[in-house]
Amino acid sequence: MTLSGWHTEWANVFEQERGRMLTVLGNLALSIEHVGSTAIPGVPAKPILDIVVGVDNFESATACIEPLQLIGYHYRGEYGVARRHYFVKGEPRTHHLHMLELDSEQWRLLISFRDLLRADPALAASYAETKRVLADQFAHQRQAYQQAKDEWIEGLLRELKLEDPHRTPAARRASTGDRVK
Repeated sequence: MTLSGWHTEWANVFEQERGRMLTVLGNLALSIEHVGSTAIPGVPAKPILDIVVGVDNFESATACIEPLQLIGYHYRGEYGVARRHYFVKGEPRTHHLHMLELDSEQWRLLISFRDLLRADPALAASYAETKRVLADQFAHQRQAYQQAKDEWIEGLLRELKLEDPHRTPAARRASTGDRVK
């Protein structure tokens, strides 16, 4: 698993992409946010931007598929996550786009986790170190790396009471989405 050091240009790339999305989506997008490790200063990441687009309703958000395809996104359906429209862009991959209902638990978790790490440099540093250790430990096992990282994030969210501690990770993913990036 190869991680890049954090780059300030990721924020600029996001803003440019956000502008393109707003042009084609207009008021279909209620919010467009940069999430995942590329959105958190100092945290190493795979050089792939995670973007989340908030919509009013999952079913009516199908109107966003064609406009996003016009700007290079490839639609992958729910891609294993209930009530999420998932898109990818780039070859090699440069963007992951998650389209979620603005009032969904998955939206709340993605934004809360990002904001928490942005506001707490010590916690962001701990997450960065955890990612480095796991990337070394699971250098050639992407799925094992992702699972270990998910477990760390889920433990943190439970500890901070941002997530129901009685729901299993599998139940959370099945009902709210795959994972916080």
